[in-house]
Amino acid sequence: MTIEDASMIPNPDVMLINRELSLLKFNERVLAMAENPSTPLLERLRYLCIVSSNLDEFFEIRISSLKEKIDQAPHQMQADGYTPLEAFACIQQSTHDLVDKQNELLLNQVLPALMEEGIGLLRVPQWTQEQRDWAYNTFMREVMPLLTPIGLDPAHPFPRVYNKSLNFIISLSGEDAFGRTGAIAIVQAPRALPRLLKMPEAIAGIPHGYVLLTALISCFVDELFPGMDVKGCYQWRVTRNSDLFVDEEEVTNLRQALQGELSQRNFGAAVRLEVDRSMPDALAAFLQKEFLLTENDTYRVLGPVNLSRLSRLCDVPDRPDLVFPPYHAPVPAPFDQLDSPKDLFHAIAKQDQLVHHPYQSFQPVLSFLRAAALDPHVVAIKQTIYRTGEDSELMAILMQAAKAGKEVTVIVELMARFDEQTNINWAARLEEAGAHVSYGVVGYKTHAKMALVLRREQGEIRRYGHLGTGNYHPRTARLYTDFGLMTANADICADMEQVFSQLTGLGTRRNLRVLLQSPFNLHDTMMAYIEREIEQAKAGKKARIMAKMNSLLEAKIIHALYEASQAGVRIDLIVRGACALRPGVPGLSENIQVRSIVGRFLEHSRVFYFYNDGAEDLYISSADWMDRNFFRRVELAVPVFDRRLKRRVINEAFRYALRDNQLAWKGLPNGSYQRVRSRRGAIFNLHEHLMQELGQ
Repeated sequence: MTIEDASMIPNPDVMLINRELSLLKFNERVLAMAENPSTPLLERLRYLCIVSSNLDEFFEIRISSLKEKIDQAPHQMQADGYTPLEAFACIQQSTHDLVDKQNELLLNQVLPALMEEGIGLLRVPQWTQEQRDWAYNTFMREVMPLLTPIGLDPAHPFPRVYNKSLNFIISLSGEDAFGRTGAIAIVQAPRALPRLLKMPEAIAGIPHGYVLLTALISCFVDELFPGMDVKGCYQWRVTRNSDLFVDEEEVTNLRQALQGELSQRNFGAAVRLEVDRSMPDALAAFLQKEFLLTENDTYRVLGPVNLSRLSRLCDVPDRPDLVFPPYHAPVPAPFDQLDSPKDLFHAIAKQDQLVHHPYQSFQPVLSFLRAAALDPHVVAIKQTIYRTGEDSELMAILMQAAKAGKEVTVIVELMARFDEQTNINWAARLEEAGAHVSYGVVGYKTHAKMALVLRREQGEIRRYGHLGTGNYHPRTARLYTDFGLMTANADICADMEQVFSQLTGLGTRRNLRVLLQSPFNLHDTMMAYIEREIEQAKAGKKARIMAKMNSLLEAKIIHALYEASQAGVRIDLIVRGACALRPGVPGLSENIQVRSIVGRFLEHSRVFYFYNDGAEDLYISSADWMDRNFFRRVELAVPVFDRRLKRRVINEAFRYALRDNQLAWKGLPNGSYQRVRSRRGAIFNLHEHLMQELGQ
């Protein structure tokens, strides 16, 4: 087997790409949006902030997990051809390169360009006397009273440092009032203080001038140490392991156990140290020793240690010319012309309805649930919640329905990473409103997206369902691409009710009629469908697989796709993020194409297509093709039966994406990506095309 640029692969015969390295490649593609001069200027800054936020989670979860593997079996060969130690070395180098590129882009291109537009950070060396006076007064009035300097000595040990908090290390000389000689002090920036302060326009000299909290503290830190000589003040922060552990065998109340675990999340083992690039080596080494980290774990930055704090600059209200043109998603037919809850249910009963966010409004989903809450004929609502946000109209609707006396059952996933506290709060409020709240099944995250409404019609109960690929989160529904299906199909809705019964009650596994479900039959069915395409290809028939997802990592699926490629099955994979499959390898995967779309919206929908001798089986799903989604989560894949809607999904999920030559990246055998560009000059931008097609 030959692989292009095999020098980048630890073992050319290894058929899987390292997950963490693939995630870093995804962040390189996001960073490319910030590099692109055709991207509006404030959006370029936003992409830089997104990369910073992504890297935070990368260290909190992925690097933390890898370090645990190193502790357990540092030299054990993994399926990607690396030992944990080898993988960690490659990942560190790639991450350092990415961070350096990010800092260079911010300081040398984006911030200077923003300053030319009257938006920017006013740096200490360039302050006028008037600006310095404003900064000093602001520091003394609003900042200094909240600061607690800690001089390190036997009576003042190194303070407990919160995950990703902003801190300063100060080197001192001199003698204080008690005769103590200065050496090192630590100042922690309180979370109550804004990291970015707006200077009045008349003083700033530009419409939108800001000063970093870091600049204020560094410039006037000597006020905290009167009579001492401040030799230097340097910003730093530490990133910690933020994964949660709940003993599934010992836990008796998941909510209580999780609440206790959350309080410790911000004090896990340190995995990354970020320091000001000007920090002396001796101080950096002091911090490294304190957190049991090495120089390779240390990232020296030129700008703020938490670059994502600059996202506030992206929301300047009076510069629409520096952001993407506004897009107002329309409410699609028939939801734009319904007068009553009865009309809505009648429209769904008449024909399945499909909405494609964010090109089409999320309002129909809210209207569906609001109609259920208001309609006197609706007797019950059942809903899964994975992420919904702190201020959720949807949750208010469910509480309204419960207070109105309807049977409201909500499966709240308490283990939704980084949304645990929000979901705990919603669970309590739902219970207070009279809803039945369940937390699913311990050990299996409930990631399926579904809402079921039971309505009494002509003396019988009729079911109406919504199933989607994305969360019930109105804000992200304006940013993430997702499909949602509303249906009264008897088989689909009966399956939904059975899944709800599994999640709230007890009982043996029963086969579903049409839905595919993890952890039971989704993986086996996907394998069987791939095998069926292989048999069709071997029989000389047309064979085709298309799949769209966020991540492709599950080894058995990948090896089945390799086998399908060798049998002559044409395979198109649209994978936004991490992809462990090597496409285009002669004799292995030459019939497989991998694309990644990165643009204005976050590609989030999961769609699976199998030609099946012309029958064209098509599913929308909540599940990526990953081990956790197949075996450790409750997920659903929903068949699209309506021919008109099936054609829409095929076009909007696949055909247009395969035509894109502006946002698309082509996956290469070595795990890297190259931009897709048209050789004929015809421009096709997936996101713009769908805004035009569905926004009319």
